[in-house]
Amino acid sequence: MSTTAGVKPGWRQRIESLARPRHRESLPVALDRHRVYILPTAFGWFFLLLLLAMLAGALNYNNNPALLLAMLLAGTANTSLFAAHLQLSGLQVLAIDAEPVAAGKPLVVDVHARAQPGRSRRGLRVECLGTTAVLTLDNGAGTATLQVPTTRRGWLDAGRVRISTARPLGLARAWAWVWPASPLLVYPAPEVHGPPLPDGGGDNGRARLHPAGDDVHHLRAYRRGDARRAIAWKPSARHGTLLVREYEQPLGADLVLDWHALHALAWEDRIQRLARWVDQAEREGRRWTLRLPTQALGPARGADHRHACLRALALLPEAGGSDVGTR
Repeated sequence: MSTTAGVKPGWRQRIESLARPRHRESLPVALDRHRVYILPTAFGWFFLLLLLAMLAGALNYNNNPALLLAMLLAGTANTSLFAAHLQLSGLQVLAIDAEPVAAGKPLVVDVHARAQPGRSRRGLRVECLGTTAVLTLDNGAGTATLQVPTTRRGWLDAGRVRISTARPLGLARAWAWVWPASPLLVYPAPEVHGPPLPDGGGDNGRARLHPAGDDVHHLRAYRRGDARRAIAWKPSARHGTLLVREYEQPLGADLVLDWHALHALAWEDRIQRLARWVDQAEREGRRWTLRLPTQALGPARGADHRHACLRALALLPEAGGSDVGTR
């Protein structure tokens, strides 16, 4: 990285540190007049120089119509500053959330905002982690969706989120900062090409009754609605009453995804393989237990269990950054 590229972020951070808020905050928050900042845009500076030239020419040549026009344009520019400030004043940022994704995929971040109806708010833009999106308020509420790139697993700090506008004339830009306290979660990237799921090693290798099963479990008395093909005719003749076959279908054994069984792999490779297996087990509808160095999750299945497992994998410490054993 060049020296110039390294200096600019430092100055930006210093400027941001002087602006409100100075600490992380819980949402929702309201943007009041103390949090809204405003400065001329490049076009605004050009417009100001043009006005000064017009004023100098009008005074030099004692041209009253030109002087009146310059004053009228100056008043319009001054009014646009208040209008830009009012675009943000009173705006409420309700929440900033995102569904976790695997590292390397863009994280879809939603910024939810609300404002009192009656005032038109246009040209609002939201900036977060180098990405920008338009915030459109429909009936006083709206959501801006940003595609934030991700590179690493774990917590992603959204940092300061900037909401700005250059409306109505583009002469000045008003902006405000929101600094959410809650970070966003990024799952570990699953292994691209890996082995299939390990054999089940849990305690769920039992069978359940199923009409489409393969093995006969027992005989029971006939009940209205039972299929004729399920009637056991020979045992029924011996007992003098209709008996029906109950079939069973074996349940798949619970999977055990064990961290210590992958001792031949590097730290991050273990995490990626286990993430792949968790996704694969969920797609196949299997029950699984995830055993990590400090905890065990399961046996269970479903979206909630998948999220809990991937979250635990994402929040594992970096290799060498913990006293966790790597047997």
